[in-house]
Amino acid sequence: MPSGTLLYAQSGGVTAVINATASAVIQAARAQRVKVLAARNGILGALREELIDTSKEPVAAIRALAHTPGGAFGSCRYKLGSVEADRAKYERLLDVLRAHDVRWFLYNGGNDSADTALKVSQLAKAFDYPLTCIGVPKTIDNDLAVTDCCPGFGSAAKYTAVSVREAALDVAAMAETSTKVFVYEAMGRHAGWLAAAAGLAGQGADAAPHLILFPERAFDEADFLANVQRIVDRVGHCVVVASEGIRTADGTFVADAGGGTDAFGHAQLGGVASYLAGRVKDRLGLKVHWTLPDYLQRSARHIASKTDLDQAMAVGEAAVRFALEGRNATMPVIARTSDAPYRWKIDSAPLHRVANHEKTMPAGFIRRDGYGITAAARRYLEPLIRGEAYPPYGRDGIPAYATLKNVAVAKTLPAWGG
Repeated sequence: MPSGTLLYAQSGGVTAVINATASAVIQAARAQRVKVLAARNGILGALREELIDTSKEPVAAIRALAHTPGGAFGSCRYKLGSVEADRAKYERLLDVLRAHDVRWFLYNGGNDSADTALKVSQLAKAFDYPLTCIGVPKTIDNDLAVTDCCPGFGSAAKYTAVSVREAALDVAAMAETSTKVFVYEAMGRHAGWLAAAAGLAGQGADAAPHLILFPERAFDEADFLANVQRIVDRVGHCVVVASEGIRTADGTFVADAGGGTDAFGHAQLGGVASYLAGRVKDRLGLKVHWTLPDYLQRSARHIASKTDLDQAMAVGEAAVRFALEGRNATMPVIARTSDAPYRWKIDSAPLHRVANHEKTMPAGFIRRDGYGITAAARRYLEPLIRGEAYPPYGRDGIPAYATLKNVAVAKTLPAWGG
């Protein structure tokens, strides 16, 4: 039986399958008789010494996490700066880890979380504290470096493709006497992966989505409006999918929600669809509807991808294995070994190759005119949304999602004043 405790924490925006990763982590650790604590609300819980004893949860509840969306232990958007700038916070974190005999730290998140895990590993080494830090991948943006895809993306991509296809059928039915243009806004600050997934909704020049707007391509309003009118004239209606992060040629976000930023210092986006709808109405005089799925696209566990679920579980299991093997400052990543048939395996990557790196859409995945996906993109994306992993439903017709007791561990340190 390994000596010590494993601390697991979730960070950033949650996904439909991040709890599946948590489930796999806890089950894999239990199989090795390792106690797992979970930080309440991510790294903030670790700093505040607000820790949850997962050993108090029955086996059935932990298994049920695999089909439960959200973040079972709470997440946060809280960025630790450099070790020099935030040294007191890092030292406080080490104090908490020591107090609870934490020897393995698993941080489940995106780019910023990988950076935090890397810094904690470096500080622990500097203080000669025996700690193995593992980054665990998660993000619907699919923008983590090294890994072929990111757990959470496949399910959000499936939701996007299905929703766009269903909405397109609605628009087509009403177009003669009602809505001519429909605008769907997808998440994606700098990378257009989720918007690209909408391209799976249909094939052919007349199939929706007719126009996809990517952050990787500069937005030209005049060209966009001309294409909308051309498609309406030819097809009778136009379905547009726009990434929230599209910019003009000078780098300005088309819609920046007032110019605010989130806790990581990133632009707080949202409002692209409403802006584009307004321009279509004002300049073309067409009736237009728009939608902002927002949290729906990342929380839709009822339509999760089976591929995504399998990969989310696999990185959780691998993270525990890497931790117990002492593979410090690494992350389990997904490596594609074949397109047809689709095959993948778990590999590892050093955190310094993931932290603060961003993977955008390759040029070869975006159609030459800039408004759609290529066959190469379709080959990459299609396997990621395959298969259904429906949650169990109760007699009331609502999914039977898990609710944990989340029993807190007794604090031993003075309250954190950060």
